[in-house]
Amino acid sequence: MTAPGAGAPGGVGGPEALPSVSVLNVANLLTIIRLILVPVFVVLLFAGPDNDGWRYAAFVAYAVAAVTDQVDGSIARHWHLVTDFGILVDPIADKALTGAALISLSVLGELPWPVTVVVLLREVGVTLLRLWVIRFGVIAASRGGKAKTLLLNVAIGLYVLPLAGAAATSRAVILAAGVVVAVVTGVDYVYRALALRRRAARDTAGEPAAGEPAAGEPAAGPAITNEEGLTDAR
Repeated sequence: MTAPGAGAPGGVGGPEALPSVSVLNVANLLTIIRLILVPVFVVLLFAGPDNDGWRYAAFVAYAVAAVTDQVDGSIARHWHLVTDFGILVDPIADKALTGAALISLSVLGELPWPVTVVVLLREVGVTLLRLWVIRFGVIAASRGGKAKTLLLNVAIGLYVLPLAGAAATSRAVILAAGVVVAVVTGVDYVYRALALRRRAARDTAGEPAAGEPAAGEPAAGPAITNEEGLTDAR
């Protein structure tokens, strides 16, 4: 998202505000490529589910898409290419890729449906939570959430490959770890969403949050870092 009020030196908005970022940038292009690769991956996977050649081709498509997922956000932040388009489409592309892969593998009978259902419910639930609290703030991505994405991407990629023996066992272990982290971080998102709503309710009622001075009282020292792990929308 283009930062609103990006202004003159010193952080004060003014006539020298920075120009808005173009939607046509490298980060957004990578996100679009990931969206395009979703149907390509599905077609390759179903074109020859029992053929090693088609399997390797599907794996390459998924791997490239997964890499763009890890890279586009870093590029956007490092080069200040964050746009509203990227903020909206990037998570859609992420969930489309993961959801398509999980459902496809379950349809082929290679992944238990309960795993697919749990992960998809978690993804949809977190998205709905973000929308529920968007008026009050943004729930910052946690390290656990990033670990979940990495574990699931690795596990799904290994399930696409024609593996057997110890390699097949290792991918099941990685997948189980990814599902556990997905559930734990999902619960954490619920807690943080409720905490954000409670804090917003306190602010609306004019009640000071813990550690903040009441109205008319002098502030005691520097501001305290928010311990709830939330990032306010600015």
